Amino acid sequence: MKNLIDDKLYIKDIERVSTTKLKWEKLNNTSILITGATGMIASFLIDVIMYKNKNNNLKCKIYAISRNKEKINKRFSKYIDSEYFEIVILDINDKIDLDIKKIDYVFHAASNTHPVAYATDPIGTITTNIMATYNLLNFSVDHNIKRFVFASSVEIYGENKGDCEKFSEDYCGYIDCNSLRAGYPESKRAGEALCQAFIKQKNLDIVIPRFSRVFGPTMLLSDTKALSQFIKNGINNEDIVLKSKGTQLYSYIYVADAVIGFLICLFNGKNGEAYNISSEKCNIMLKDLAKIIADNVNKKVIFELPDEVEQAGYSKATKAVLNNEKIKQIGFLPKYDMEEGLTHTITILKNIL
Repeated sequence: MKNLIDDKLYIKDIERVSTTKLKWEKLNNTSILITGATGMIASFLIDVIMYKNKNNNLKCKIYAISRNKEKINKRFSKYIDSEYFEIVILDINDKIDLDIKKIDYVFHAASNTHPVAYATDPIGTITTNIMATYNLLNFSVDHNIKRFVFASSVEIYGENKGDCEKFSEDYCGYIDCNSLRAGYPESKRAGEALCQAFIKQKNLDIVIPRFSRVFGPTMLLSDTKALSQFIKNGINNEDIVLKSKGTQLYSYIYVADAVIGFLICLFNGKNGEAYNISSEKCNIMLKDLAKIIADNVNKKVIFELPDEVEQAGYSKATKAVLNNEKIKQIGFLPKYDMEEGLTHTITILKNIL
């Protein structure tokens, strides 16, 4: 497998983000600690910052946290010798004791984020969103950071009760807390509540991006979300396997736009506020999404029932569309539509695999 950062189309995506008009000066001569560094959003963000360091003299030091030394060394092998990049091998569910003198920002993006992980590691799903968040918040207090960013999710809205077309930031849908699947959305809710408690009691500055369903070439090949499975079918030139009727209507966002949304929150977001990060260009039914990918690779869509493990981790939500007006008011403008994002994802992954 080739390194993502060597792919020409992926580099174009990085350039597109890095040339977006943002308050980049807020990262100049700063340091940022990033958990879940090899994950979809965090890894793309790291590539963007390192690109800016190299090409625009940003001088932003990254501390990239991961539990898996081999995985993170392989993913970021290009940056190992850079003075602006440091790998930290750490389980953030344990107390965080790092010999780092200066941290300006913390981005907590570590979490189980796909159905099989929810079903097979429900304890780890919950503890990362609650205990690890608690540990990082305490670390942030001790280091007098400028801003903490907690990566939340559309999942916190639960199921649409039929009383709205789109979820705005003040909506609270239904979650059956007495179920295995509830571990992810409930712990994300608890993580957000912890953030509010630290704002009140410890005077931390915190902003909360709530991401819609994110996709892109930085996806993990172990990801079992429906869209990730479709993409894997596509890059393998296989028929697209749909494990439902496909009438679920969801908001999605290409990873490059998700990172722009994160940066907008970091630079322009208000302390204590949550912001939906989505794109109207990527609101789509699952069956239509499957068809776009099938057409892209000249294959067809077939229907197949999921096994018990997958089924246990699947969301019961049939409509989860985000209202993104709030983040638009502070400067967010998505660049990619669904077809362009999927084409980039499939093309890049085919090139590197």
